[in-house]
Amino acid sequence: MNAALDLWQSTGIANFTAGQLGMMPVCLLLLYLGIKRGFEPLLLIPIGFGGLLANIPVAEIAGPDGFLGIIYNAGIANGLFPLLIFLGVGAMTDFGPLLAHPKTALLGAAAQFGIFTTLIGALALSDAFEFIDFDLGDAAAIGIIGGADGPTAIFLAGKLAPDLLGAIAIAAYSYMALVPIIQPPIMNLLTTKAEREIKMSQLRPVRKVERILFPLLVLLACIILIPDATPLVGALMFGNLLNECGVVDRLAGAARNELINIVTILLGLAVGSKLASDKFLSAETLGILGLGLIAFAIGTASGVLLAKLMNLVSREPINPLIGAAGVSAVPMAARVVNKVGLENNPQNFLLMHAMGPNVAGVLGSAVAAGALLALTR
Repeated sequence: MNAALDLWQSTGIANFTAGQLGMMPVCLLLLYLGIKRGFEPLLLIPIGFGGLLANIPVAEIAGPDGFLGIIYNAGIANGLFPLLIFLGVGAMTDFGPLLAHPKTALLGAAAQFGIFTTLIGALALSDAFEFIDFDLGDAAAIGIIGGADGPTAIFLAGKLAPDLLGAIAIAAYSYMALVPIIQPPIMNLLTTKAEREIKMSQLRPVRKVERILFPLLVLLACIILIPDATPLVGALMFGNLLNECGVVDRLAGAARNELINIVTILLGLAVGSKLASDKFLSAETLGILGLGLIAFAIGTASGVLLAKLMNLVSREPINPLIGAAGVSAVPMAARVVNKVGLENNPQNFLLMHAMGPNVAGVLGSAVAAGALLALTR
């Protein structure tokens, strides 16, 4: 009887807590969204499965010596995995549309306004409710969700708010996946049909020397102005230089294929380790999800409104829709802009024009992360 009792007490069913059981549907929902609905499957599937593993009782898979804990300490706690992701993203990114139309960089910068607005909102929420406790580091990590850049959100949360990492990552990638649902109503609300029908002139060709000099000059500017942003910006620009220089195709190919694929798996599982019930099921999580949506909406609106303002003083017409692509959900935000433009004018192809603010948003979110690190130091 004692042996049978010991065996029973070692089983999972005898050790499940209510919180762990409650997290199972959450993790299965992430898997459903990734598999069935195609919402950011490359990240939601590893994150969802990692969450299932993290909530298995007894095994301590997410503990310091567990499978997920080892992965987390190897690449998230020290910020390595997001930097490697940025290296791969840089190798896949074409900054040509931004170089051909440099003023669209302002739209990528405007879209980061949601980050700093939400930082203030998180601190205000903490002051208003006793059961929510966000310090400045937590608020900064929550605000970065507005940049719609998953690796940047993970990097900053790992540095400033590791206990909130799971909720912040889920919010960031969920809203990135919901770009086609969230952005169009905001874009239509803030623009007239005539503005949405504006056709933009064809972009000029970009010379190879411009493409090679761009990552070097961006890195130099970052070093001079915001050194705290150089890890993210440096990884992004190094990957882009590998792609643009034309003499290291093997390295560029490895960065945008094998490296980023392997790191994506490890990154997703490590983030999933933070979906343990004791860390995820809290009032703070609901606050993060709500604030993340607000940040994303403000970022979208800020880009559109600045584009409208620029259109008043620009010699060449600017379709305000491209401002919505300033959030760095690449290339989904640009595709949404193109789709909305075509709905209003079947001859209005805005994809390449939207890619300018879209890639500028990637840079903008990285720079914003560096500024927040400096602010919370």
